[in-house]
Amino acid sequence: ACFDFEGTGPQILGNLNAPPAVTYSAVIYSLRSLVGQDIPLNQGCLAPIEFKIPSYSLLNPSDDVGVVGGNVLTSQRVVDVVLKAFKACAASQGCMNNLTFGDDRFGYYETIAGGAGAGPTWEGRSGVHTHCTNTRITDPEILERRYPVLL
Repeated sequence: ACFDFEGTGPQILGNLNAPPAVTYSAVIYSLRSLVGQDIPLNQGCLAPIEFKIPSYSLLNPSDDVGVVGGNVLTSQRVVDVVLKAFKACAASQGCMNNLTFGDDRFGYYETIAGGAGAGPTWEGRSGVHTHCTNTRITDPEILERRYPVLL
């Protein structure tokens, strides 16, 4: 199989660029979600796959541009594109919606749910974690016990 990302836009000055490893992860996630059986999550799964990702693009930037947002935003869009190519489902909300706060003594990071696209046999959903952000939010009682916050 060949995943051809030729035509991807150029790298940008902001931080939404994603190194190739993010694209590889998004593709393997997508493929694992499409098959009807468990397959191992390792580099061997990518061995039969060819990737075409142009240099200095949003998905293969140079070493001197920001990439932090590529993991939380661009990765979700790569998943959406792959799933759409297979006609598996409509796009998700396309972002991991991060909430962070803290100071010099602590830091807190949480992903917040968005929405999932409809598929051939199911309706879309709102207020759910999707794809790469499929995590469970911290229970309010735990958050209030561990951090100096009240919800």
